Parts: sequence; C-alpha cells; structure tokens
Amino acid sequence: MAAPSNDTEAQLRAATVGFDGIFANELEEARETFASGDSPFHSLGLGVCAFLEAALGMETTLMAEASRLLALAEAGAKKQLKLAKAFENTTQFPPGTEWELLQSDAVILLGLTHALSESYMGYLQCLYAMNTAHTKYSRLFKTVYPNGLEYYATPATSSANSRAASIRSEASGSSTPVSTSKPARSGFFSRFTGSTLSVPQTPHVPIIAQEGSVDELILSGTAFGYGLFNLVFSLLPAKIRGVVGFFGFNHDRKLALQALAVSAAKTDVHAVFAGLSLMTYHGVVLLLSGYQANEVHIMKQYGAIVDKLESRYPTGSLWILNRAKILRMSYDPDGAIKVLQDGLVPGRPHTFAQADGLLIFELAWTLLSQRRYQEAADAFIRVTEINSWSHATYYFIAAGCYISLKNYEKAQELMDRIPDLIDKKKIGGKDLPTEVFIKKKLAFYREKQVALTGSEDNFMHTVKISPAEELAIFWNTHSRITKDTAIAHLKDWATCLTPLPTIETALLKEHVPAPATPPPTSPADTADELAIRALLLGITHRTAGDFAGAHAFLADAQARQASIQVSTWVGGVAWFEHAVLDLKEMDARGAGSEAEWAPVLQGALAKLDKALELATQQVDLSSRLDSRIAMLKDEIALKKEMLSGAA
Repeated sequence: MAAPSNDTEAQLRAATVGFDGIFANELEEARETFASGDSPFHSLGLGVCAFLEAALGMETTLMAEASRLLALAEAGAKKQLKLAKAFENTTQFPPGTEWELLQSDAVILLGLTHALSESYMGYLQCLYAMNTAHTKYSRLFKTVYPNGLEYYATPATSSANSRAASIRSEASGSSTPVSTSKPARSGFFSRFTGSTLSVPQTPHVPIIAQEGSVDELILSGTAFGYGLFNLVFSLLPAKIRGVVGFFGFNHDRKLALQALAVSAAKTDVHAVFAGLSLMTYHGVVLLLSGYQANEVHIMKQYGAIVDKLESRYPTGSLWILNRAKILRMSYDPDGAIKVLQDGLVPGRPHTFAQADGLLIFELAWTLLSQRRYQEAADAFIRVTEINSWSHATYYFIAAGCYISLKNYEKAQELMDRIPDLIDKKKIGGKDLPTEVFIKKKLAFYREKQVALTGSEDNFMHTVKISPAEELAIFWNTHSRITKDTAIAHLKDWATCLTPLPTIETALLKEHVPAPATPPPTSPADTADELAIRALLLGITHRTAGDFAGAHAFLADAQARQASIQVSTWVGGVAWFEHAVLDLKEMDARGAGSEAEWAPVLQGALAKLDKALELATQQVDLSSRLDSRIAMLKDEIALKKEMLSGAA
C-alpha cells in the first residue's frame, strides 16, 4: 500500500509556518496556524506555545494547559506510528521514524513541564518521561546515525583545540578525525531496554535530505533530541547526576554539543531549537564558568548560530537577546544595551510577552553592571509586569539599586512589600532558592538595625553593601565589566564599612587614597559584611587586572568563613573565584606549555573541591555554585586536552 507521503509533507509544511511565527515573535499568529490543523505536528505546535510561555515566564497557570496539549500530541504521534507500519516506506529511514521522533519530542517536553511544578509528583512524572525519552532517543540515534556524526556539517567549522570534535563540512569535504566516545555504562532501566549511548566510529557518507522534507526532520530532530538530552543531564548538579545515573542516564557533553551543532545546521524546526539550545549553553558558559579554555572558539560558534537565526527571524526576541549577550560578553555593554532597547521599541512584534521579558531581564542586569542604577531599578520592576516568577527577587534587586542611589526611603518601600510577595507566590508550596536567600537577608538587616537603634524601623538605613550587587555575585555580573566600572565599584566598597580594609594593593593606593584625617569612629560592621566586602573587592581587583590584590582579598574572604553567621555561601564562592583567578592570571602571563600549566590546573581543581565541600544543601544557592563548579571543571579538562594536543 502506498504511504500518504504527500499528506505528511503537507502537514509538516503547514505546521512549519506556525513555528516560524513563534520564532518571529508572532505567537498569536502561530497559535492560529496550529489551531487550523489537526495533525500531530499542529498539536505539538500548540503544546510548544504553551510550554514556552510556562517555561520562560514560570507561568504556573499555563503548565496544566501545556501538559494537556503535549499529551494530545504524543497520543496523535503514537497513533500515526502504528498506522505507518501498514504503508510502504517513503523516507530513507524505517517506516514511522518521523512519528516516533515526534512522540519523543512530546514526551520530553511533557516531562520538562511536569518538572516546572517543582512538586514531588512533578519530579516523579518528569523522571518517568526522561526514562522514556532516553530509550527512544538512544534507539533513534543508532538508527539514524549508525556511524556517528563525523561527516555532518555544523554552523561554524571547528578549529584545532576546540571544545567539540572537529566535523567535516559536507560542502568543503575537509575533515579532522573525531575523538572516539567511550561506551556509556548500562544503567537500571537500560538492562530492560537494552539502550546505551555508545556510538560506532566507522566513517560513512552523510545522508543528504532536501530542506523542508520529512527526511530532514528526522535527521535534525534525532540529533537535537539526543544532543539536548545528554547536555541537560551533563549540566545537572553533581548530587543529582549521581541519583539519575542509577536509572541509566549517562551523558557525553562533547557528543551532545556535536549533535546539537549538526541539528542546528539544518533548516527545520528542530534546527532552530538546537540553535537556541547551543546559544543558551554558550551564553551560560561565558557568563557563569568564570574561565574559558578557548573563548575565541565559543564566541565563533555562538556568533555563527546567532547570525543564521537572526537573518532568518530578524524580529525574534530570542535572537536579539543572544546578540546582546555576545556584545556584553565582548565587553561592549553600551552596544548590548542599544540592541536590547531597540528590540523593545513599540513598533516591533510583541505578542510573545515571555520572550520580551527575557530582553527586559537581560537589559536590567546589563544596566546594573554599568552602575546605571535608576534605569536598572525601573527595568527590574518592569519585568514583574511581564511574568509572574518571583516578584520578590525583582523587588529585592530594585531596592538594592536604590541603596546605591542613597534613596533609602524608596529602598525601604520596596523591601516592605517583599514578605507579602513571597507568601503570595510559592511554587510547589515552597520558597524559591532566591527567596530563601532574601528572607535571610531581611532578617539580617532587621537584627542589625535593632542592635544599632533598638528598633526595626527603617532597617534599610543600615545596609552598606547593595543587595543587588551582592546577588549579582551569583550571576557573575562583575566579571564582564570594564576596568573603569570595576574601579568605581572598588572605590565604593573599600570605604563603605568599618573598619576600612587593612590590605594594601596597587589599585587601592592609586584610586582610594588614605584620608588625611582619621574618619570618625563608628560601630564596627558585622563579620558577614566584612566577608562579602572582601569577596567583592577580590573579584573587582581581578577584573581590573590587579591579580596580587585579588589573591589577598579572596584569601581574606576565605579566612573569614568561620566567623560568618548568615552569609555562609561566601566561603564556597570565594574558593571558586580564587580558582578562576589562578586560571585567568596564568592566561594573562601568556604561558603555554603543559609543564607550566600543570600545577596551576591542579591547584584550581583543589580549590574547586574545597568550594564543593562548602556548598552543602543548607547553604544559599548552593546548587548554582555546584553547577558553576561543574562547568569550570569541564573547562579545566578541555585546557588539559588542548595542552596535550588531544583536543
């Protein structure tokens, strides 16, 4: 019996118009397109719309709708998969492969939607979905790419000593061998499914598929799903990776990035999502890892993907966002601010509110990094008008901006609203990690005010270090700023607490001269504040290029850990930042030999181990530090490969 290939192709083309609408910020038009058809492609499109709104804006009211629509898409794809076995094959792959892929897409998105609830039942449902997706994507990958990915093109050719294996371009025909992947261990579920993540390495001619065809959907979608699955699990905190490893979830980050790059080189909807995944990953590594073994390569890959997608969807907020991130990471904050502001002008399409919210969020942080405090405060408050995620966090940061402006009354007004905001907005019946941090800080400020005045009234008058700048440490905001901005911070933080720092550095001597007369005696500030000051001064000295001063202040922050009462996160972060300092200082020296780098890399790993020891579950935002440590360890491993010539 002849297969209805024309119907499938037509359904795919029609649904693709809807996905184009999503990526161009025309969410309402996309919904109308998806609602006009009844194919599994259209059902998945409606589910993706709801999922993106729920995930990007943490809109809990949309999670149930996203789950419903994705379940319908899964059921539709499953039905088509059964029917496909009755028809002759019209693709280069086994009958029904496209429907198995679509079912896998729906399953993994459904699992992620369950996880957004942050409830125990949600996590269990997510784990079940992840196991199903793991099995399906592993089987699909071995079917579609039986000889691996070596000869498939990527958006930007890899250079020697790159973070991902070099890949032959289908157009150029040039190639560099791929390092072989070790077979993954079988896990609990894989004993029943027979799935592993081993990839044969026999060279072969890549499968060629026409743009917009079902074959391209299969090639791109399989690489995307397999790559995303591996990448997500490679980025989980170490403790969580240990748990899920029991269930057979193993990962290979290098292969994951390679698979996503192969998908991103295609033209179907998966290619766009693969590009978005890679952009997000590159942006996170550039922002949070602290040090990159090959930043030039990351920027090249990142830029190539943004160029491709921005040219295809010039009005899409997600690509505008990443263009701005590249500028910010390139130390061009003014350029980043302009791109973001241009992306928010009234004349552009603005029906995808959650994507616009990301632009405002990035703009707020970039303005904060440039000490444009009034504009930053306004932007953080504006974010609360776009999404419902943790308004308390945005108010807390905005209040910190007003502390930097010495507007204590406005800061107090915003802080006074935070307790009600926290009680009003809980996900899964519990406070978010940032809100746990905020509640501790509010209690700390009140206690200090009582100790000084006998009353909690106007407790923001006791704040000496902006809580916005303190929280910015976790977003690594102070590492991608100009030297002039770092020095401006240094002048503030070196003089805001009592006693003044006793550490002498070249930067302090030049920019913070000792007062001609001793300052008036005032009560000593707390051990917590002195430790946070030391950490901030260590980071800003490093950013400004005074490595000796950075070593001294970071060591001071580490030494103060035992006396800290509330901000117990300082010690772990200080050890992490010290490891980053060692690596950046070595880079600045221009040293290139393996022998010169070996003790530095070993010392950095030792510092990261100390940071991890201090990042217990009782420490605020410890999972964020855990993830940063994992990313930096990956960069160190890559640096070792580059030095040994193995990368």
